[in-house]
Amino acid sequence: MIEGYASQFSYVAGETASLCCSTNARRFSLEIARVGGTREIVWSDNDVVGKLHPTPERASELGCGWPASVQLTVPQEWRSGYYEVVLRAVDETTGRSEESLAFFVVRASGGAQPKAPILLILATNTYNAYNDWGGPSLYTGAVRASFQRPMARGFLGKPEPHMRYPNLDDVYDPEHERFRTWADRHGLARWSGSSGWYTWERMFVQWAERAGYAIDVAVNADLEQHPEVVDGYRMLVSVGHDEYWSWKMRDTAESFIEGGGNVAFLSGNSVCWQVRFEDDGHTMVSYKADPEADPVYGTDDRHLVSTLWCSQLVGRPENHLTGVSFSRGGYIRMGNAVPKASGGYTAWRPDHWVFAGTDVHYGDLFGTKDSVVVYEVDGCEFTLSTEDGLPVPTGRDGTPETFTILATAPARLWSFKELPSRYRSSETGDLEETAVAVFGEATPEAIARLAHNHAVMGLYTRGGTVFTSGTTDWSYGLAGHDPVITQITRNLLDALSHQEINNG
Repeated sequence: MIEGYASQFSYVAGETASLCCSTNARRFSLEIARVGGTREIVWSDNDVVGKLHPTPERASELGCGWPASVQLTVPQEWRSGYYEVVLRAVDETTGRSEESLAFFVVRASGGAQPKAPILLILATNTYNAYNDWGGPSLYTGAVRASFQRPMARGFLGKPEPHMRYPNLDDVYDPEHERFRTWADRHGLARWSGSSGWYTWERMFVQWAERAGYAIDVAVNADLEQHPEVVDGYRMLVSVGHDEYWSWKMRDTAESFIEGGGNVAFLSGNSVCWQVRFEDDGHTMVSYKADPEADPVYGTDDRHLVSTLWCSQLVGRPENHLTGVSFSRGGYIRMGNAVPKASGGYTAWRPDHWVFAGTDVHYGDLFGTKDSVVVYEVDGCEFTLSTEDGLPVPTGRDGTPETFTILATAPARLWSFKELPSRYRSSETGDLEETAVAVFGEATPEAIARLAHNHAVMGLYTRGGTVFTSGTTDWSYGLAGHDPVITQITRNLLDALSHQEINNG
């Protein structure tokens, strides 16, 4: 066996990267490659001394504490990006060759490698919320997620052809058993379909760099621990499933926008849960739907309680940043939430510059070929204008009144009876829990306000411009070469990485 992790998720040139590995092989090989538009091997060692280290109890919460097997100074010439670490060894017990993956990011520091116009922020908080290596994840009972441990198999790599979600064809599979069966067959974590580099961001980076866009990379925690990371960029990008943000992460992003910086959330379920970093940034804390158990509950720091951003306990809805919220979106084609949806968006304002060159007309569906509007989606409370019949935000949920709704798709929060069976760990569903968080109680009236939601694609300007795709699966349209999704993304990157713009 062989597994490992980097002591930090991100480094700058000149810092020492430590790779902590455990194996029962006496020798193993280690390869580092920058993965972008191409895969470029930048460092390797085929004769590293191996040592087997025990996995501590509660490793998922407290970390492994393994010593460094390899240390190297990050060279000045290494470009910012995602760096894949491949560990290979021959198992001393079985005699079989084994391979596992780790990763780290090199972020730009100015110096020899000038910054690109665009900074991609990897959703590493979400990776670790779902990571169940070494014990429970935040979805199976834990309230702490250590960054000092390997990623479970499937988060950083999957065998091809890569299975997405289990019901994106003609098979009606609300329990998602097809993915779970496939993951079990390949020895992957069952939760690896919900997060990880391989699932979404990899496809965006491959498409963007091959299309000629220069992309730098950082990680979620850099927005808190290194807020200067955003300096010098015209545009920040979030891709896929970017669910867990800290208070200071939001401060950094919102200050960037107020200063004229632009952001594209090509992601869904974005900025849903507040988290805190502890242990010098090596641990993420989240009490999720049990905020009263959080030690800061009821204290002077109660605004930092680790629960939904849209909760009355926090008072800082994610709509203020992203324009939309999971509380007004939910799920599509997952469980019994709109199980037979088209998988695409319906266009409302095709004359907007975002649609330029797409040949999309009013009422057209787009994104259906690759089912880009599925899984988890964000929306806002809106009504139809009495002047032109087009949707406009009410603003009651925190969405800026200047937010322009470009496209929508019906979505739903699960009620308890609609949950897939493996999520039934409580007596309420997301619909009831969200009603309590947002309105203080799950009255019939409160539930009715959240019972018929939508995925929403749109944007607003407040200093800089913020666009949201409103869906986790936008990058599948890029990987599938959908002409509309590709053109919209080009329009966004071209406009938001070069100049300030108006919504109209």
